[in-house]
Amino acid sequence: MAKTVSPDAICTILANPSPESSSDLPEIVVQVLDLKPTGNRYMFTASDGKLKLKAILQSGLSSEVVSGNIQNLGLVRILDYTLNDIPTKNEKYLIVTRCEAVSPALDAEYKAEANNAEETSIVLKPKEEVDVMKMEVKNRGTGIILKPKQEIVAKSAVQIVNEQNVNMAPAARMGMNRRIYPLLSLNPYQGMWTIKVRVTSKGSVRTYKNARGEGCVFNVELTDEDGTQIQATMFNDAARKFYDKFALGKVYYISKGTLRVANKQFNTVKNDYEMNLNENSEVEEVSNEAAFIPETKYIFVPIDELGPYVNGRELVDVIGVVQSVSPTVSIRRKSNNETIPKRDITIADETKKTVVISLWNDLATTVGQELVDMADKSPVVAIKTLKVGDFQGVSLSTLSKSVVAINPEIPEAKKLRNWFDSEGKETSLASVGAGLSPTTKGGARSMYSDRVFLSHIVSNSSLGEDKPVFFSIKAYVSYIKPDQTMWYRACKTCNKKVTEAIGSGYWCEGCQKDDNECSLRYIMVVKVSDASDEAWLSVFNEEAEKILGCSADELNKLKTEEGETSYQMKLKEATWVPHLFRVSVTPHEYNNDRRQRITVRAIVPLDYAAESRYLMEEISKMKISQ
Repeated sequence: MAKTVSPDAICTILANPSPESSSDLPEIVVQVLDLKPTGNRYMFTASDGKLKLKAILQSGLSSEVVSGNIQNLGLVRILDYTLNDIPTKNEKYLIVTRCEAVSPALDAEYKAEANNAEETSIVLKPKEEVDVMKMEVKNRGTGIILKPKQEIVAKSAVQIVNEQNVNMAPAARMGMNRRIYPLLSLNPYQGMWTIKVRVTSKGSVRTYKNARGEGCVFNVELTDEDGTQIQATMFNDAARKFYDKFALGKVYYISKGTLRVANKQFNTVKNDYEMNLNENSEVEEVSNEAAFIPETKYIFVPIDELGPYVNGRELVDVIGVVQSVSPTVSIRRKSNNETIPKRDITIADETKKTVVISLWNDLATTVGQELVDMADKSPVVAIKTLKVGDFQGVSLSTLSKSVVAINPEIPEAKKLRNWFDSEGKETSLASVGAGLSPTTKGGARSMYSDRVFLSHIVSNSSLGEDKPVFFSIKAYVSYIKPDQTMWYRACKTCNKKVTEAIGSGYWCEGCQKDDNECSLRYIMVVKVSDASDEAWLSVFNEEAEKILGCSADELNKLKTEEGETSYQMKLKEATWVPHLFRVSVTPHEYNNDRRQRITVRAIVPLDYAAESRYLMEEISKMKISQ
């Protein structure tokens, strides 16, 4: 296998911005430089030793980076691509849709001597050479199409644009005579493009009224053969023109649309862009050729990582083994008093966490009943497009666009089935909501989101000045002061502080009543330490019980009946134990001294398997960024 780049590889790409097929091109091997993640994709700089070009790998190739096949300073062979113009930045971007690793990381960046950067030789095939003189790459549409066994002559930008306009095919033949662009390669800066997509969701025409007047709008969701989705929106004349044209499930060629950055509030597909079609856009139904079934692409979120999505706008995909299925119940909507069916299922995955998913409407009665009939076999379900709510900490709900697949033929389902059959069915599972902070204004969060060291908090005294800020930390309880006030007397009904009543018993101001008994509830501080620093944390009842392993009443009884020594030994047993903490940080003044108040909002014991996965991901990010 070659260990060097292809001579003039970047020139070849620049001369062929939209190759019809990879067979028309010579071998293109480039070196990967500055590889780094961006969203669910990876960016890099493609280099042939003389010239460089900014590039991005389609999301389907991210696994090649994660697995280590594609490495920074390594070599890759580009098999299919699209070259996009970005006029606002006066540069071009390479979208790599297919490639393969040629070599792991080299010792250094490859360099080559370039006698004349404007006069290069492009190798088509062995023994075939053409000269490309002074390529004009800064003008849109200046690509020179390279084909084998044909003499290639350099052409001016005007000649090429004129030829393209003369040879432009009619809309009815757009699929036969134009390059079909994958949805992944589109961006707002492109000019002419044609896509081939299936309508996978069609909305109804909606009317609206704003300061500019009244109008109508409708949306469709489009999916190409790779499974990439995009939402297309049509207003007014375009909505009236294309509403009857688009049919759910049919395949179309579409051109002359525009793209813009997606508004996540009104967009339910995972795409950075959304499409607008106007009355001049071209939509032609595909006929007389084999239709395609889009590959369903999932971006699964592990159950124990759902916390950051709670009450957010972003929708998620999940996969899990069904643990239980509830009967169908009828829920009455407040908006229109309509009754709709609902059924809850509980699923688990390899994170050893469970979550409840509410199936609504037809999914509750169709798929839900199917799951009831096979619940004893613990089927695997993959669900696309779910909303994350805060019921019981974390919960999931289907939408009208949600898709449920039972026992799908995908690698993730097979892996999950193997885990469950070998060990999962015997494993103790816990609800994901048990490991999350309360759903306050800050929202529920995973114990692995916003992870920082203690030094980040204690060294920044301005944290939380405007509003409380939240962090996750991993730390050891290093000291618990035995002589502090550990608890307060609380009302058994409302948990508020009580005072001794006149005569006997306790008076609760909140309940406005006397009670013969009260309970003790923790309110204490503990010192915690990690590798970077130490800090005092304020801890309340439920969280303190998890640290000490007993209630305040039980600890008071131990101190009263067995003495101070047993009491202090109990506190000492709780030290140097690692925990994951979710904390809030706010400033406060004490004796005219401004200090930080770090309050524990949630605490869970360290899960070594989950912690190892987190650390491996962090190490992987560090390697890529180097």
